[in-house]
Amino acid sequence: MIEAQRAAAFEQPEFARVRALVQLRLAEEALARKSSEDADRSISVALGDLKLALQVNPGDSFLWLLLYSVEIARGGFGSDSMRYLDQSYTAGPYEGWIALRRNRLALAAFPAFSDAMRSEVLSEFEKMVDDGFIDEAAANLMGVGWPHREQLLAALGSADILSRQGLSKRLAADGIKLTIPGIAIDDRPWR
Repeated sequence: MIEAQRAAAFEQPEFARVRALVQLRLAEEALARKSSEDADRSISVALGDLKLALQVNPGDSFLWLLLYSVEIARGGFGSDSMRYLDQSYTAGPYEGWIALRRNRLALAAFPAFSDAMRSEVLSEFEKMVDDGFIDEAAANLMGVGWPHREQLLAALGSADILSRQGLSKRLAADGIKLTIPGIAIDDRPWR
């Protein structure tokens, strides 16, 4: 049966991707309502399908991100999980909707990364702001990125000025005044 699944995956890679996504969703549901033994079994099946899907779709940055996410949830942060995140960046460095999720996950483990990986995470944050994903960037900055806010804000030097102003206004709306390159802080109390 397993060999038949592998053969089918190599003939139709999109089916392997869909199967992996469905199995991951089923594993999430199992975690929510089944015993830990059933959930572990479901996660193992999902991981197997995810790895098979990556064999036939090695350029799928979303699948690499999912593998990273499942591995850190299952076994914590380690060298394998870091490699999976690196593969996600290599396969799709600036894929908008993937970057929104990936940046948040990467910022949670930011200190453990190499300088090159940290540079990728900072560039991705800058690109999020530059592309107008202001709410998502602000959430990342105020959430898991808060300990790294100086580095994140310094990375914004090349972002579009209007995008930087948008981020500054978004942060100010939440009562947060931070120095963003090229943006003056407005201290008027009536604003």
